[in-house]
Amino acid sequence: MAAEIKPVGPEKQGNVRKPILVNKLEGCSDNVNMAVFIPHEDGVISISDDRTVRIWLKRDTGQYWPSVCHSMPSAATAMDYNGETRRLFVGLDNGTISEYLVSDDYNKITHVRDYLAHLGRVTAIIFSLSCEWVLSCGRDRYFQWHCSEAGRRLGGYQATSWCLCLQFDEQSKYAFVGDYSGHISVLKVKHNSFDLITTFKGHSGSVRSLSWDPSRSLLFSGSFDQSIIVWDIGGRRGTAFELQGHHDKVQCLIYCPISNQCLSGGDDCMVAFWNMDGKRVETPDWAESDICQKCDAPFFWNVQKMWEQKVIGNRQHHCRKCGRAVCSKCSDNRSTIPPLGYEYAVRVCDQCFSGITEDEQAPLATFHDAKHTIVHMHLDATRKRLLTVGKDRVIKMWDVSSVLH
Repeated sequence: MAAEIKPVGPEKQGNVRKPILVNKLEGCSDNVNMAVFIPHEDGVISISDDRTVRIWLKRDTGQYWPSVCHSMPSAATAMDYNGETRRLFVGLDNGTISEYLVSDDYNKITHVRDYLAHLGRVTAIIFSLSCEWVLSCGRDRYFQWHCSEAGRRLGGYQATSWCLCLQFDEQSKYAFVGDYSGHISVLKVKHNSFDLITTFKGHSGSVRSLSWDPSRSLLFSGSFDQSIIVWDIGGRRGTAFELQGHHDKVQCLIYCPISNQCLSGGDDCMVAFWNMDGKRVETPDWAESDICQKCDAPFFWNVQKMWEQKVIGNRQHHCRKCGRAVCSKCSDNRSTIPPLGYEYAVRVCDQCFSGITEDEQAPLATFHDAKHTIVHMHLDATRKRLLTVGKDRVIKMWDVSSVLH
């Protein structure tokens, strides 16, 4: 069923800079895994664990109702839709990828072929029209690519753990594969082979989402460790910036080139809009020490120093601004440090706290409550509409024109 939400026009929005809920799509009997806008059409395509592929079209009443509800042989777990050719690729829990052609009126989908791509749940699909490749990854630990013209397998790469997310740069033919172990494999994909360029190891939790900025060659990765890392691929210096604002697992990322913002969502129900125009600074490495680097007090494992000073050792902490190892007395202050990515108050040492200016505390991100845990997002940057898919089996449609700069 579809719930009607009154649309809010620009004349009623005023200066309120937050997403505005304009519609809800409901009625799936199991978890919704993905949903995307149909380009140049008031429509949405969704896939669900209830084994259905649905095409929702906006009716005269303003509500969205399914014009297609196609049953699959297994749970639909991933998809990619190409609006130019109206080709729809749906990945299934059994490892198969099914290709469909969507009709002109969006009232029918026609099966084209199946790709026997994986032996486990398909977690991500990307269709490259210029290469005529169907790239995918799955829980069988494989990243595969197939020829979309002949349907045959071209090549594959085996990761060390489940492959969870995927990005692809068509110009350079670089593929980025995030996995369950927290690593990101960077591959140069060729027609029948690949070169493993490097592996990024910055997350302490599974990499659940990736987004790619082709203009500046920046890769955004979101993880179950609640952090987002921005990898500067184009700079070729190994630079990486952290974005810390979520208080639970980061499930999805979107880069918006029009506004130069990164959008993130996760289990904390928050949608974050990160301003990438602001000056970002790399977070410092955490120092290792047996004593506080401010007052020389020993830490609790430094038995010799505790015996000499006849004191009980302290717990070790780290200043988020300078990275020094400090005790709690020397780091009793908290502050936001947006240039370092910290949008919430974190521990800083007394010396750094006294030197933090108001300009350094100016936020570089805004956070908005979506009122459901978010597992997937899709952005129509031209119309400034955002879809959020929640664990509550509801798809929410937002007007984000006031938030996208």
